[in-house]
Amino acid sequence: MAADWLSRLGAQPRERLLARLGYDLKRPLFALPIYRYSLPGLSATSLSAPPTDPWPGDAEAGARIVRGTFTLAGHGVRDPAPLWAPPGAGPAWRTEMHGFTWLRDLRAAGGDAPRRRARELTRAWLETFETWHTAAWAPLATGLRLANWLGCYEFFAASAEIEFRHRLLASVAHQAQHLSRVLPAGLAGAELIAALKGLICAGATLPDGAPWRARGLALLRREIARQVLPDGGHVERNPARHMAVLRDLIDIRAALGDAQGAARDELGATIAAMAGWLRMMRLGDGGLGLFNGASEEEAWRVDLILQRAGGSRRPPAEAPESGFHRLAAGRTVVLVDTGTLPAPGLDGDAHAGTLSFEVSAGRQRLIVNCGARAHDPAWRRAQRATAAHSTLGVRDTNSSDPRAGAGRRARIVRATYHGAEGCAWLDAAHDGYARSHGVIHRRRLYLAADGFDLRGEDRLEPTRSRCAGQEFAIRFHLHPAVRASLAQGGDSVLLGLPKGAGWRLRAVGAALALEPSIYLGRAGEIRRTQQVVLRGACAPDGACVKWALRRLDGKRP
Repeated sequence: MAADWLSRLGAQPRERLLARLGYDLKRPLFALPIYRYSLPGLSATSLSAPPTDPWPGDAEAGARIVRGTFTLAGHGVRDPAPLWAPPGAGPAWRTEMHGFTWLRDLRAAGGDAPRRRARELTRAWLETFETWHTAAWAPLATGLRLANWLGCYEFFAASAEIEFRHRLLASVAHQAQHLSRVLPAGLAGAELIAALKGLICAGATLPDGAPWRARGLALLRREIARQVLPDGGHVERNPARHMAVLRDLIDIRAALGDAQGAARDELGATIAAMAGWLRMMRLGDGGLGLFNGASEEEAWRVDLILQRAGGSRRPPAEAPESGFHRLAAGRTVVLVDTGTLPAPGLDGDAHAGTLSFEVSAGRQRLIVNCGARAHDPAWRRAQRATAAHSTLGVRDTNSSDPRAGAGRRARIVRATYHGAEGCAWLDAAHDGYARSHGVIHRRRLYLAADGFDLRGEDRLEPTRSRCAGQEFAIRFHLHPAVRASLAQGGDSVLLGLPKGAGWRLRAVGAALALEPSIYLGRAGEIRRTQQVVLRGACAPDGACVKWALRRLDGKRP
């Protein structure tokens, strides 16, 4: 365990390691009683133009908070004691608790009781953590808290007594100054963007906040250049993380106001590019593809973000830098992972799902990846494995080592897309099994113009003479709503959708079977389902499996 931790640590980028080390070395100074006197005072009792948090909360979750139950990071705690760090609550739960991510849920619940509860909890935090504390003042938690306090200010603070507002805004100033000093503090990816949002919102809202705003924008420009790829995709390659970053950038643009025209214009171009990529990663039900730790997300939430983002409404077919392709015809959508794992330091949630794909027919998901349970270590290893994805695996070996910072990573050696007359072709290959098993996995897909016919070919092409006998399995995980049964003769599987639509999956070149599977695509749910598995072994010249997924009645799904 220690060796594995050291290996992952050594794989982190040098700049991030130094930033984290610098932050850790300064923490004893932050804990000194004198440190608070280096933070600025603030006499304001109101905000001239507080940022507005436009995102809806969960009214039921807010009502539970009023009754004393906090469900954060997928873990519910009734009457937590101690309030901010109850036994059994993991780091993600504590970050959300200290980050006040639940304020908008109280706002959604409506009425005086949720407002009083918000003030009560905020006052409790101010009384307990007025001075620096390791968990409470951690950079990510601090950035989240600033953004949520300011975004929900009109809900819980604007009508409060003067003493409460004065104390709240004085704490905001202290935390903003501290955050300006310590960032990036070893944070990276979406977490750093979230922390910067809090700093920029404080700088754009509070008197004398211009230095914080300038510091935050300077770091943000650098991070956008690093994190947002030329095709608009986020570097972590997780559609849900991408959506979270896009939402944060939309909030930052709104907080800047008209006075920061140049910065708003820069953000606008980035937001438009990211919105196009997000549209690309939607299946027919409006939710997101399950790649690299993403969950489906609710379609209306994706719609709301895209509405606020603006930009073109037509999704692209290719995202070559982030490594995804979209084949769409009729009402059939196919999303394909044609990329490799993110760089070390950004790969904490990466999955070994190279060349995996998902299919939706109309508004129904048909073929899926298994998905992920965020913050659940019991599922972490299994959900990141190649076998949890609709792709080919050799000898139950992962195509990449999905552990953060690991060195073995599949590289894409081919990714060619072509569309003509409504049809779409994709030819892609990766070398994840070249060194270990002596084969290249090549996957070719064709989607007919009417969307009723998806054909595939999976090849294992030898890179050395001794590849014979290598066993492989091609998996097609099915959505839980799909009814599957082996056809008579066992050479195909019949797939029934909830509204009576039928599809048939045929294959040659491998033995076909139906096996159990698990679906983790919706947050908080574990659902049993099935998978179609094609098993075979390589000949001296490799292997070739051809398969076809066709609509039975030829009607539009």
